[in-house]
Amino acid sequence: MKQLIKKLYKEIGINSNRTKNIVKHVIISFLYKGGSIICSFLMVPLTIKFLDTDNYGVWLTLSSFIAWFSFFDIGLGNGLRNKFAEAKAKGDLILAKGYISSAYFTIGTICFILIPFFFLLNCFIDWSKVFNTNENLEKQLGLLMPIMFALFCMSLVGKLITTIYTADQNHSMQGKINFYTSLVSLIAIWFMIQTTESSLFLFGIIFSVLPVLILLGLNIFAFKNIYKDYKPSFSLWKKDYLKDIFGLGFSFFFIQMAWIIVTTTDNIIISQLFSPKEVVPYNLALKLFSISTMIFAIIVTPYWSTFTEAYFKSDYIWIKDAMKNLKKFTIIFCMFSIIILLCSEFLYKIWLGKEADVSFFMSLSMCIYTCLIIYLTPFNYFINGIGKVRLQLYQTIFMSVLNLPVSIFFAKYLNIGPVGIILGTITCIIPSVIISTIQFNKIVSQNVKGIWNL
Repeated sequence: MKQLIKKLYKEIGINSNRTKNIVKHVIISFLYKGGSIICSFLMVPLTIKFLDTDNYGVWLTLSSFIAWFSFFDIGLGNGLRNKFAEAKAKGDLILAKGYISSAYFTIGTICFILIPFFFLLNCFIDWSKVFNTNENLEKQLGLLMPIMFALFCMSLVGKLITTIYTADQNHSMQGKINFYTSLVSLIAIWFMIQTTESSLFLFGIIFSVLPVLILLGLNIFAFKNIYKDYKPSFSLWKKDYLKDIFGLGFSFFFIQMAWIIVTTTDNIIISQLFSPKEVVPYNLALKLFSISTMIFAIIVTPYWSTFTEAYFKSDYIWIKDAMKNLKKFTIIFCMFSIIILLCSEFLYKIWLGKEADVSFFMSLSMCIYTCLIIYLTPFNYFINGIGKVRLQLYQTIFMSVLNLPVSIFFAKYLNIGPVGIILGTITCIIPSVIISTIQFNKIVSQNVKGIWNL
């Protein structure tokens, strides 16, 4: 593998160590991400077979609901990503370890407090009504939701280790974790089909506990080996360290929360306005077109922390060249998304057979949404990497507030149906595409001031 990568560097004329590291991890990530994509696509028909279409729709909806609680890390994950990278660049071991310790113990404490609170709150909630599903599922959901919530909180703490790897420019680690999680999940669902009867409760427990176990294993391995000098210590938890992380992380918290609202409320809205069954075609289209975004993410993800390093070293030439290359990839992957659209009916039949019931209009809307996300991502990664996120904070909050009424307006009052939900999301994303492009150009031209530089 090393010889192959070195040969590739020579063939395409890569000399910058910074770019070499990105290319190395992109190649490694492609291998793991390719495996994850295959596993995730194989999972869909197997999951539908095990749960049936209605219960699969319920699973998608409650998974989206649980994902909302990602904001419990209050932005500390992304704040740690930037601050750890800065501390490492300065060679300050104590500072880097202090940031890690403060992030781990703060998020751990938040989760420790919220888990029993959620268990108590669960006693007063009828989840079958929340998800607009069959009343027969009330008991299963009442048992499943608090367990899923507790396991999700554990994963919030556990996945901080992938943030550390990424901040240290070991960008392929997240792809490896996703691959192993997907592979083990695929084996688990196959085994369940062979040995047990359909059960939403059993399915939810297994697929919530697997990521926690894998992340736990990675934490133990990392802090005993490559990051043993950075092992969290409660004695290094300090308000000043937390303030440093949280100062930037607070903005990331609201940006993350806003994006979670925009990207995960669609399932809830469709379920409430129509039925859980209608969630399935929406998610099938989303998963098909996510091929483009997932592969593109392999290329663009390493640039976040690398943009941080380059910006603080005032290497604007490298930043401009990097963005030019990313724009080329943007065009390629948007064209790839269009090809998926043109072949979508055939791909649905190959993938799901008679289970597929996705309209061309839904696929077209999802293609447009995918292209917008692909275009926006490099600019947001640059802005996030250098910490100039105030403007992004305002626009994402505005976008999240606008998304719900606009989506409902398209879906219900214009009578477009579930397709109207994604059209509403598209409408809300377009201003962000324009603003982020302008901000990047102002920063790299070194002619930036006011809110554009905050």
